[in-house]
Amino acid sequence: MPGPVISYGSPGRHPLVSPSSSLHLAVALDGTGWHPASWREPVARPRDVFTAAYWADLVAEAERGLLDFVTFEDGLGLQSSVFGELDGRTDQVRGRLDAVLIASRVAPLTRHIGLVPTVIATHTEPFHISKAIATLDYVSTGRAGLRLQISPRPDEADHFGRRTVPPLSLAELQSPAGQELVSDLFDEAADHVEAVRRLWDSWEDDAEIRDVATGRFIDRDKLHYIDFEGKHFSVKGPSITPRPPQGQPLVSALAHQTVPYRLVARQADVGYVTPHDTGQARAIVAEIRAEQDRAGRADQPLHIFGDLVVFLDDDPAAAAARRERLDAAAGEPYESDARIFTGTSAQLADLLQELHSAGLTGFRLRPAVLGHDLPAITRGLVPELQRRDAFRDAYEADTLRGLLGLARPANRYAA
Repeated sequence: MPGPVISYGSPGRHPLVSPSSSLHLAVALDGTGWHPASWREPVARPRDVFTAAYWADLVAEAERGLLDFVTFEDGLGLQSSVFGELDGRTDQVRGRLDAVLIASRVAPLTRHIGLVPTVIATHTEPFHISKAIATLDYVSTGRAGLRLQISPRPDEADHFGRRTVPPLSLAELQSPAGQELVSDLFDEAADHVEAVRRLWDSWEDDAEIRDVATGRFIDRDKLHYIDFEGKHFSVKGPSITPRPPQGQPLVSALAHQTVPYRLVARQADVGYVTPHDTGQARAIVAEIRAEQDRAGRADQPLHIFGDLVVFLDDDPAAAAARRERLDAAAGEPYESDARIFTGTSAQLADLLQELHSAGLTGFRLRPAVLGHDLPAITRGLVPELQRRDAFRDAYEADTLRGLLGLARPANRYAA
């Protein structure tokens, strides 16, 4: 197949680097699936959720479907249906393995697919994240990324004891005080990414000499102090890990409104958004592109992926019936920040192409039941998109940046 080509969202601006097959696809992995009753399904494997083999099998299935990457959900507190506090439920999956460690464990078992664990900027030091993701990039030979997340939850702050976060309901987060807190956390996250990116660049590509004859392993002049000063932290550097194979591993973030859209526009390579129709998708893309202009990044590629929860079956009635059965098991209808799709692979392909026409460059699908809906994506949706010449027939690059048509960036500190 032809290699990456460059297209433009508007004349001379916002380069969107995409392969000729046009659509990008990722899958968000979480527990046994995104529906809270998914663990009760016969295909769910709830006894295996805390084993390496379980996650290796999921990622292998995603790679068989030629997907661009998978994301691994994570958090610093137990999952809860009540914002900011535990809900006391014992009938839903609770607990997670560390996302970065899962990605590192499955990396040697895969060859092409990108691995993007979630990291919590609010409570994790930039130095630790830069080192962990750089290591993942080496372990995966250039297929690492991160999904940045903030935490306004007081129970998670209590695990660390370094800051106090007031208990706020979702409604209170929309108040002026709540929005001020959220804005501050996203500003901190932007600083976090800037520090991480500088740490990745703190070793020039040829800093390692490894000259046995002269006894020099490192060219000291090619290691750099980053001297980053932010509102909440300062980082001296350099890193202890050489520059990653991709130079800059993928940075991504989920965004629902203007403040996080601004973070995506300022610092991300991929933003995940949650439009519920084509008009909303077009408006979100326009807002992020405008923020990208204001951030001085109009000439840099930025992918905008749409998130959708999917219930996929060969028959629309079967998909609807399965969703109803899961809702009954959960005791309430499932709701999500993202659009919930229930139907066939052909119907989903129609929707993805419609949303793509609104400016989305790809999609991150959230399988309702991983054991059922992930194979439905890889063995049903992907072949349907391939028949429409809307998705690749083979992997076209060796790195995650390459799969997304993103060039390996130059080192900011190199002469």
